[in-house]
Amino acid sequence: MNTFTLDDLVVIMRAGGGEDREELQGDILDMPFGELGYDSLALLEITTRIENKYGISMPEDVATSVRTPREAIDHVNALVRAA
Repeated sequence: MNTFTLDDLVVIMRAGGGEDREELQGDILDMPFGELGYDSLALLEITTRIENKYGISMPEDVATSVRTPREAIDHVNALVRAA
């Protein structure tokens, strides 16, 4: 994987949400996950899906420490570069 993108994250978010969520369209990079309809449990699911799909290990506090898609993308890309 070269770079984890917003498109990659949206695919995982939609899969974890169980439906095609319209609020994931447009400029959502800096929108808080809560405003997008994702609580801490949903973020744990997303974190697990990212770990499984990309073969990386994320710290346990990631689901509560990242607040926006941009922060999540930056965090995943930092882990990928370090691997």
